[in-house]
Amino acid sequence: MTEALQVEYQTNPSAYKHWKLSFNGAVATLAVDIDENAGLRPGYKLKLNSYDLGVDIELNDAVNRIRFEHPEVRTVVVTSAKEKVFCSGANIFMLGVSSHSWKVNFCKFTNETRNGLEDSSQYSGLKFLAAVNGACAGGGYELALSCDEIILIDDRSSSVSLPEVPLLGVLPGTGGLTRVTDKRHVRHDLADLFCTSVEGVRGQKAKDWRLVDDIAKSSVFAQKVQERALHLAKQSDRPADGKGVVLTPLNRTKEADALRYGFVTVEIDRAKRSATITVKAPSGAQPQTVEAILQAGVNWWPLQVARELEDAILQMRTNELDIGIWLIKTQGDAAAVLASDAVMLANKGNWFVRETIGLLRRTFSRLDVSSRSLFALIEPGSCFAGTLLELALACDRSYQLILPDDDNASPKITVSDVNFGIYPMATKQSRLARRFYDEAPALEAVRAKAGQALDADAAFALGLVTSNPDDIDWADEVRIAIEERVAMSPDALTGLEANLRFNGQENMITRIFGRLTAWQNWIFQRPNAVGEKGALKVYGKGDKAVFDWNRV
Repeated sequence: MTEALQVEYQTNPSAYKHWKLSFNGAVATLAVDIDENAGLRPGYKLKLNSYDLGVDIELNDAVNRIRFEHPEVRTVVVTSAKEKVFCSGANIFMLGVSSHSWKVNFCKFTNETRNGLEDSSQYSGLKFLAAVNGACAGGGYELALSCDEIILIDDRSSSVSLPEVPLLGVLPGTGGLTRVTDKRHVRHDLADLFCTSVEGVRGQKAKDWRLVDDIAKSSVFAQKVQERALHLAKQSDRPADGKGVVLTPLNRTKEADALRYGFVTVEIDRAKRSATITVKAPSGAQPQTVEAILQAGVNWWPLQVARELEDAILQMRTNELDIGIWLIKTQGDAAAVLASDAVMLANKGNWFVRETIGLLRRTFSRLDVSSRSLFALIEPGSCFAGTLLELALACDRSYQLILPDDDNASPKITVSDVNFGIYPMATKQSRLARRFYDEAPALEAVRAKAGQALDADAAFALGLVTSNPDDIDWADEVRIAIEERVAMSPDALTGLEANLRFNGQENMITRIFGRLTAWQNWIFQRPNAVGEKGALKVYGKGDKAVFDWNRV
């Protein structure tokens, strides 16, 4: 399948083809009702509520709109609008005709979207209840697994399953496989049976094996779902009387070699296979109170920059596969960034500020798991301070220029309180803690300098930057570093970067992305899955898969 299609991640409820969103006080219902003829690309039909990237783009948008536009919602019921089928997972024929890179990027966005449900439950009090009212397989069960609770209809036919191994010769969704063990604590031998069974598990056995939280007969299913949704809502502190903020379309200009937003710019150098992503500081008077923040709404700098940066990351990840290195820059007044951070921290208990912090957190995490080399370039005019310093801390390397003869002209970086925990990585560590392996002396030394503008020598001495070249060496050192990087194997770099970015103790989310980056990435290229007679290729054609029986 050609990769010529440019994927658009912006949408809105009036344009949805696959989801129905409704509201009833503290409970919202998000019903999957996939239009089989509305696939994102030609070559397949989305039968049996199977999904492709377009379905997940709508899901991501819908959840964001609940977060920001409907603060009164405390529980989201995820269910199906079709009878006898909840969701049959990723569309097999879509996977069969897609390139390797498309499959992996699709899986990554799918996992990020599902992780986002758990993120909102943990940090924002927005709870999710899967009301599984029909057959639930593969990625459909993965969606249910990402909810706080699962209720399965007990109608003698509806089941949950992860049939990827026996049917397709690939892993069970990476996220599904991981959540079965790490989140639901399904015993490993039962998980083995479950993940190698095509039929799945239904009724009381599904509850006994911990695959679902509860079951309900058809006659009382709706009532039980409503009762559990209201029970979950009591655990939330989202405001019943909050006034939502409408997520209006981004103001973005697309050029042949650039993306331009209000505070984010991406400029592509195709000859050098590099892109420069520049994020700008706020300018002019900024809101100082919750009332003023809410009045600014979607134009409040932290929210606007988070939305723009997220869109830029997704656009580049999907539509610019040959651009192997992203050069991260900032521009503007560092004091303005720090002032904005101070207002944000002072009001972090407000639901809207909390949701904005959440979007920034998830956006920075998208950067962490992007299979691109990330270099921060700290130059005159930069404002790597506080929230924007997270960009440099997320990078594989950072270069900060020192100008020995004029200290005032040397670019500075500034650590602030936001860098010590409000934007945790998937590891649940701050990027500073990740950088220094949670070693107290190094972190205490950095904390002692919080709020101080640090030139390259001071930042280098603290271990905050990789290199501190002077103006004589800067151009050559940066140029050589970039040229060397883009000349290396992208496969090897993807593996290297994923390992180095997530050092230390693993958890469910790092295991999900680790399995996707290594295991699923590898399996998706093996003939047993995608060869001419591979399981993924022959699915639905009546042919039997032909395997190479060598165990590797």
